[in-house]
Amino acid sequence: MPAPGGVLFIGSSSIRRWKSLKDDFAKFQVINRGFGGSHIADSIHFAKRIVLPYKPKQIVIYAGDNDVAAGKSPETILADFQQFVKVVHAKLPKTHISFITIKPSLSRWKLSGKMAKANALVRRACANDQRLGYIDIWQPMLDDNRKPNPGLFVRDGLHINDKGYALWASIVRQHLEKSE
Repeated sequence: MPAPGGVLFIGSSSIRRWKSLKDDFAKFQVINRGFGGSHIADSIHFAKRIVLPYKPKQIVIYAGDNDVAAGKSPETILADFQQFVKVVHAKLPKTHISFITIKPSLSRWKLSGKMAKANALVRRACANDQRLGYIDIWQPMLDDNRKPNPGLFVRDGLHINDKGYALWASIVRQHLEKSE
């Protein structure tokens, strides 16, 4: 079991597939507990097993992508995020929780309006609590035509490649360093 006080990354396959996570955040004690296909509600459901025991100082969550694809509304995504925060803060009230925005992907671009709305709702919620953070990867992942940059994705158009992870790492690292 890792020592308490680390940085826990949780969420869907975009977290699970982040193979360079430990190297990208060598300055931090990081734990990867992402699992493919997950929704925010799954992180709530499994919090007692894959979040709370680690007693993290910081949680970085990427979820919502699969939620929108499954037909959940932006308001439901916000409510689920708020419930996740409530579950964590009930046991770990000082833990900071940062939300990586739902990414703009090639394969789910038709859902971009709902994704952008969900991101905006979560951003507003995060602004009301100093223990919450909002990490915007949406804008940096767009190309000059304001569409998802194809150079950041693997063949399926959903998952990001090494260049995509390098971009995420630089943005998330800046956020974590500011939070220290």
